[in-house]
Amino acid sequence: MAPPADRTSSGSREHSSAVATHCPYCALQCGMTLRADASGKVEVAPRDFPTNRGGLCQKGWTAAELLDHPDRLRTPLIHGEPATWAEAYDFIVGKIRDVQRDHGRDAVAVFGGGGLTNEKAYALGKFARIALRTKNIDYNGRFCMSSAAAAGMRAFGIDRGLPFPLADVGKAKTLLLVGANVAETMPPFARYLTEQRELPGATQIVIDPRATPTARNATLHLQPTPGTDLALANGLLHIAVAEGLIDSEYLDDRTTGFDDVRKLVAEYWPARVERLTGVPIADLEQAARALSDGPAIILTARGAEQHAKGVDTVSAFINLALALGLPGRPGSGYGCLTGQGNGQGGREHGQKADQLPGYRKIDDPAAREHVAAVWGVDPADLPGPGRSAYELLDSLGEDVKALLVFGSNPVVSAPNAVHVEKRLRNLDLLVVCDFVRSETAQLADVVLPTAQWAEEDGTMTNLEGRVLRRKALREPPPGTGTDLAVLAELAHRLGPGTDAVRANGGLPTSARFDSDPRAVFEELRRASAGGLADYAGVTWERVDAEDGVFWPCPSVDRAGTPRLFEERFAHPDGRARLIAVDHRPAVEEPDAEYPLYLTTGRLLAQYQSGAQTRRIEPLARVAGSAFVELHPDLAARLDISQDQLVRVTSRRGEMTAPARLTESIRPDTVFAPFHFAGRQRVNSLTSPALDPISRMPEFKVCAVKVEPVPARSGDSREDGGRAHSLELAEPSQ
Repeated sequence: MAPPADRTSSGSREHSSAVATHCPYCALQCGMTLRADASGKVEVAPRDFPTNRGGLCQKGWTAAELLDHPDRLRTPLIHGEPATWAEAYDFIVGKIRDVQRDHGRDAVAVFGGGGLTNEKAYALGKFARIALRTKNIDYNGRFCMSSAAAAGMRAFGIDRGLPFPLADVGKAKTLLLVGANVAETMPPFARYLTEQRELPGATQIVIDPRATPTARNATLHLQPTPGTDLALANGLLHIAVAEGLIDSEYLDDRTTGFDDVRKLVAEYWPARVERLTGVPIADLEQAARALSDGPAIILTARGAEQHAKGVDTVSAFINLALALGLPGRPGSGYGCLTGQGNGQGGREHGQKADQLPGYRKIDDPAAREHVAAVWGVDPADLPGPGRSAYELLDSLGEDVKALLVFGSNPVVSAPNAVHVEKRLRNLDLLVVCDFVRSETAQLADVVLPTAQWAEEDGTMTNLEGRVLRRKALREPPPGTGTDLAVLAELAHRLGPGTDAVRANGGLPTSARFDSDPRAVFEELRRASAGGLADYAGVTWERVDAEDGVFWPCPSVDRAGTPRLFEERFAHPDGRARLIAVDHRPAVEEPDAEYPLYLTTGRLLAQYQSGAQTRRIEPLARVAGSAFVELHPDLAARLDISQDQLVRVTSRRGEMTAPARLTESIRPDTVFAPFHFAGRQRVNSLTSPALDPISRMPEFKVCAVKVEPVPARSGDSREDGGRAHSLELAEPSQ
């Protein structure tokens, strides 16, 4: 067996002074070029790629600043002290063996991330199931895309965020964005919104409790009470039915289930929906009529999906799209805006609790047989479904005693974060692979320093289902490794995953863990073949030559599939399913003690838990701390002034941050961004109530109270008086 140092290295490969690659942040995966100057400093330049068309946001422009940041980890840590790789591996493997001997295989769990490459996501799922032989693996994408994925699967038989190319968005006569603030979350996307608004007779509609930058530029802004999007969707469909706007021929030829939906939405007459949502009848009617007038696209995002009824909410908007005859027609359709960089690919190849590669279900005998054959193990040795992300985190320190974390920071990003942090502290073993010491890594027994995006090859799958190439400009710094190398070394040290193979003294060739991403991708192609997310015909060479390849692509002799549903849906009968879904209140409604709604979201200059972007000085300078957004009328009632420090409290915890007064939010609602830690961690407040299908937590609405905090030392602002800027100007090039 190769020594640990060899398995930890990224391998020998030639590097040039410039590579064409993609941004490390959101699912738009903007094309960019990286160049190294004579001193080795890495510079970023935008690239004319079909998704971003030569644009980048501030996060993309500054992405390379983290590569040589002083906080970059360059040696393993054991209990916070530097250690060798061999010492770290010995510690981890010894602890895993002790835990599994004393508590069983499922007492060790794995938690992945939606930013991992396809190769890493695939290897992580394989590692959990045949090296650890544990059922307990899930990832932070459960907090992102799970509701839309589940709704798409039951309606269409397949889940791909956008079942059409992104360029279609700019060509739709009517565009409806539900809970999406793309002007801040993926700014280069905004050029498609501008293109769409400039079409003759175009209408752009945004549904959001806040007048976000996206909403302010729209033709029509519907500002509902948080948690009422489902009622709003049913109300729009009611109007479409009542006014004869639906496409009856399409419904008859291509769908099932409309009769039940028609009966249910009959109860959502406009006056009732206005009472439930707060959206005026005239605006509801204007929106419904616009959607029926020519090509239209409906897009949902986290604002609609991060609820304990997220699946049903998305289903209601899919019902609307199907009733209007949109999916599968040119310039029309329904889609979901994937958030994390590899949010699409990350959920396709096995790091979800109930999935195997190719979007196969882990409890499907045929799926188990196919994947087990690729891995060289007995299908009976594969574990069954595990716990969803929050349920897994909630079990830490009880029946789950050890956790390995790759590409995630749940101390900041998980709901009910005070409780999750306590659970993490109760573990016998916490291992974190990261390139900075995130808030989760600060709790870890072992931290393994890993390569960054510009230092390793691989593939990503963007929000369109377009498989892209991430290319390395340089080797990782000395002392750091790659996630694939870590998994390979741990797998070999732990030994094979079945007794039969163990007797032969090693893993069969097909079950070996490789640290070379190309080799891992080749295995992924075989494992995904025949599945819904079929990558069998995708090769690195094709991806490079074709500006990415859209899955499904079952053969190298066939083109990819930019547009789904043109002829049939993915259910066996080829028809889409409409599902009758009824509105229900949020799990936690305001009351006398907690009289306000809290909703959360993102800022343009920050990303996810902020572990990366909070360390980049230009981004921290303009959005370096949290704030609490309140309507001036609410602030007056509470005697709160601009920039005054306020405390927001829920039944689970509290946060403190400066107040920001704005008329862009409803008077019954407060907003805070979720990128920040410590006293500014808004997920200390959020609810762990779960959707019964997707197991998505209810991030987007809970009940809170707000109160001013007395000024300290002459300055009431927690950041010592630094101004905050929510809106940033996007560089033109």
